[in-house]
Order: sequence, then C-alpha cells, then structure tokens
Amino acid sequence: MGIKSAVDQQTFRNEHNKAMVNLLFSHDWLKEKIKSFLVTEKITAQQYNILRILRGSSEPLSTMQIRDRMLDRMSDTSRVVDRMLIKELVIKKTNAADKRLVDITITEKGAHILEQLDGRNAELDNIIGSLSEDEAKTLNHLLDKLRNG
Repeated sequence: MGIKSAVDQQTFRNEHNKAMVNLLFSHDWLKEKIKSFLVTEKITAQQYNILRILRGSSEPLSTMQIRDRMLDRMSDTSRVVDRMLIKELVIKKTNAADKRLVDITITEKGAHILEQLDGRNAELDNIIGSLSEDEAKTLNHLLDKLRNG
C-alpha cells in the first residue's frame, strides 16, 4: 500500500513533504512491528535497546552513557532502568570512584532474554524483508544522507 492510500491523502505539497509523511508513517509502522516481536519476552523496545547496549559493553555504564547510545534519546532512561531493575534484567550499584554515579550491568536473566530474541533474528530482519539486500543498502545510504545533510 502506498503512502497516499495509507494516510488517505491524494496530494502532497511536494515530494519532500510526501517523503516526510512517509518516514513518519513508516516509523510508527516499524515501531508496532518491533513491539509485536518483543511482546513474547514482555519487554519494550527501549528495554531491548538498553539490554543490547549493556551486553555490548565491556564495563558497567551510567544512565547518561546508556542514554547517549540509545536509539530513542528522548526516553527517561532512569525510569526505564528502574522498571528493568524490578524485572531483574539489570543491576544497579553505586560507582566506587564517584558516589554520585550509578553503574548498571545486565543480569543473567536479561542476557537470557537477549539470547532468546537472538534466536529469532531472522524474524526481526524479515520485518523489512520485502527489501532486497541492495535496496536495504540504498535505504541505509539515503537515511544517512538525510541525517548528515
């Protein structure tokens, strides 16, 4: 379905306006697909992002360091981490060198959830599987160009 049909709008101011509407619509579509993918493990996309960040780090991270690496930097990282603490997905400890900072690490339970989801990577990749490898490469190039001017 094209963007005209998806948003029931037959005309756009210009192709740039149409592209912006299409990106916004596609962003929400993709978020919903990822949300459905993650529902089996009862985690949000933000929690998934944080777990992946922590797993990829060789040392504990502060909430500020996590926020800087997140895809959604507008999120309240501290609140998300606190919910993950309740779910026993992360551990929080006071930083030994600076008592004002908190070190966050992934737990075995959090790592296990990622392992479960890693086993379903093909399913995740298939969300945009209608694109060929070359089309995905072109899309990546265009999105990078868009953000970097």
